[in-house]
Amino acid sequence: MPSLRHEIRFLLNETPVTVSEAAPDTTLLSFLRLERRLTGSKEGCAEGDCGACTVMVGRLAGGELVYEAVTSCIRLLPSLDGCHVVTVEHLSRDGGLHPIQQALVDAHGSQCGFCTPGIAMALYALWLRSPAPGVTEIERALQGNLCRCTGYQPIVDAALSLPRYGTPDADPLAMGRAAVQQQLAAWQDGARVELAHGDARAILPADGDDFAAALADNAGATIVAGATDVGLWVTKRFQAISPAIFIGHLAGLQQVEAEEAGLRLGAGISYAQALPHLLDRFPHLAELWWRIGGDQIRSMGTIGGNIANGSPIGDTPPAFIALAATLTLRSRRGARTLPLEDFFIAYGRQDRGADEFVESVFLPYPEPGRHDAAYKLSKRRDEDISAVCGAFSLRLEGETVAALRIAYGGMAATPRRAAAVEAALLGRPWSAASLAGAATAFDADFQPIGDWRASADYRRTAARNLLRRFHLQTTGMAGLRLSRETAA
Repeated sequence: MPSLRHEIRFLLNETPVTVSEAAPDTTLLSFLRLERRLTGSKEGCAEGDCGACTVMVGRLAGGELVYEAVTSCIRLLPSLDGCHVVTVEHLSRDGGLHPIQQALVDAHGSQCGFCTPGIAMALYALWLRSPAPGVTEIERALQGNLCRCTGYQPIVDAALSLPRYGTPDADPLAMGRAAVQQQLAAWQDGARVELAHGDARAILPADGDDFAAALADNAGATIVAGATDVGLWVTKRFQAISPAIFIGHLAGLQQVEAEEAGLRLGAGISYAQALPHLLDRFPHLAELWWRIGGDQIRSMGTIGGNIANGSPIGDTPPAFIALAATLTLRSRRGARTLPLEDFFIAYGRQDRGADEFVESVFLPYPEPGRHDAAYKLSKRRDEDISAVCGAFSLRLEGETVAALRIAYGGMAATPRRAAAVEAALLGRPWSAASLAGAATAFDADFQPIGDWRASADYRRTAARNLLRRFHLQTTGMAGLRLSRETAA
């Protein structure tokens, strides 16, 4: 049994903070505004969608200090143990403007100003990692920030002008980096943390074994990784989550292993951490990955959390099912592995025992010549939930379909393979005629519902059209068709 601590410790700008009593559902934003009177961070949506509450959180990863933009409205306070929280108040010192602030002023990048602190912090995180960002980098960094007044061009212009205002080398955060890293390292004591506020409890396990023990000893506990979903249970549903087991600090769940047969991703790895590893081996995921949330959500949300919550419209399960992914579940009793597609049983039901947690997901490497794709349809291009997500993996022998995996999200109560469509195409020519003949098989696979994201008819049509899109891309017809339509 590891040692026990009953307080969390973190840096808030330049000040060490110790909290010995906190409920698991206390948000960072409420702590900043109500307890510390740091009111620069605003609450716009309370669901991690608008970015007005953006702050930076620094943490040690592999011994290195990494800063990321996060949305404080759904970041839960106990998860900050051993971190450095940087708010917009850090930017302006001694009455002067920070280069980020000055650039926004000079480019007229603010009107009502409500969203501006969050935009400044998002740009600050970008500037620290990329002192002279390009337009694509800037647009991606601002995916998680909404501005109703200004339009985005003045904000983009401000970001493009940043090199004129200096480099991050002279920034106080950069100059104090070594001291912050030393302080955070000193706080890593290998203890289990338990906090309480009345009857509400938060547990931060010491390691993976302690996590398994805590889960076994606390029936019905809420597992909190990035809180991009659980945070909304708190802020929108006012749902009690105690006892809550926080796992975002567990380095053992954030490992990436390039094995001989495939890539293994720890369940606690964030979308942002996973990105370079996935794109190296599975470059077709780039289009999908850059549309998962915004920069803040990609920094917080985890691979395992997206799978474990079992949502039928989660972004990663269809793509991973098409790649024949397997899932490893762990408990105090041991570990077991199953195909990812078998994990999803029914709406709200997964093949996971009360004492089990998702430990890792394994993606087999694609064999040479295989065609893979993943597409997402949503009402808003950036930072929106899927209406339909389609993923495809195809191997041809000549012009004949030798192997095919098709998976959809948003078409059923769970992410699901299109087994009847696959069977209708297997062994047939990979042609438009074969696709037309297999169209009726969709009705055997899916009976989608209509909701405010999309009607049932839209989903049926979209699913068929995504398969057609995949066919056009794999046969080289997509570019030809586009050029003809453009010429017409």
